[in-house]
Amino acid sequence: MFESLPIMRGAWTAVKTCMNIKLGEDVLIVTDSHKLRIAEALAYASTMTGARTTITVMKPAETHGEEPPKPVREAMKAAEAVLIPTSKSLSHTDARREATKAGARIASMPGITEEMMSIGGLTADYAEITRLTKKIAALLEETRVVELTTPSGTNLTMVIEGRKPISDIGLYHNPGDWGNLPAGEACLAPVEGTTRGVLVIDHMGKIVQSPLKITVENGWAKKFSGPDAFKLKSILEKADENAYNIAELGIGTNSKARLTGEVLEDEKVLGTVHVALGDNTSFPGGHTKSKIHLDGILLKPTLKFDGKTVMENGELKV
Repeated sequence: MFESLPIMRGAWTAVKTCMNIKLGEDVLIVTDSHKLRIAEALAYASTMTGARTTITVMKPAETHGEEPPKPVREAMKAAEAVLIPTSKSLSHTDARREATKAGARIASMPGITEEMMSIGGLTADYAEITRLTKKIAALLEETRVVELTTPSGTNLTMVIEGRKPISDIGLYHNPGDWGNLPAGEACLAPVEGTTRGVLVIDHMGKIVQSPLKITVENGWAKKFSGPDAFKLKSILEKADENAYNIAELGIGTNSKARLTGEVLEDEKVLGTVHVALGDNTSFPGGHTKSKIHLDGILLKPTLKFDGKTVMENGELKV
């Protein structure tokens, strides 16, 4: 049944190329009732490699970063490899961090769709993603100050000195490796308290669908304006005070990723940048904990690293 489905293209890439799942490994698929078909395709590919594969199904979470039930949390720590096709993200949760610390290889797949599996970001050339992502990460590691502008009105500066970037290349072969699938971004947590200026989010999944202006002062989102401002502020207010933290700068590197309204794929699109609010403790050096982590997509960005232009209107110059 599954062998002929278009989504098996992405399932095989995830299991063989990205996770390198092997004969006899204990593999856990964590999913919810909205993503069962994708979970079953991943489980089929995993089982066909000879892995001992288990699917656990949860009630869909209400927001990104919500902790899973305790039985799921414990199962994640016990597995050698974990794939998480869910409606909401478990990436920035204690459950994921504990499983990573226990040695599990983890692919977080929040909002994954069948299109991503069959024609989108999971069909990319992951060797090319690796090359480009590591190149950008190396530049970030040498940079002190980033300047970010967009045609929509973003004009931000942030200090990133001393913050080690993450190369999200989608290859999780060693114990403790983790990241997203589809993959393709270089990202880090700016130094707390240093981001200043105006952030205009073009897209944030189903939350922001028209430009939303945020005034940023000393690393915190302070003022919001735009048609979707009330919706975003309501989510932040229900979380905690650290939800307003400027948590991440990310640069997309996946040429097959498309703007679909699903942040998982949107943030990987080559030529985009994303800035996140909320938790940053999953990033090296980050120490601001929140219940949520929300990524805002910026289109046609111009990036300067210590005054040198590395991206102009969404086109890489390096």
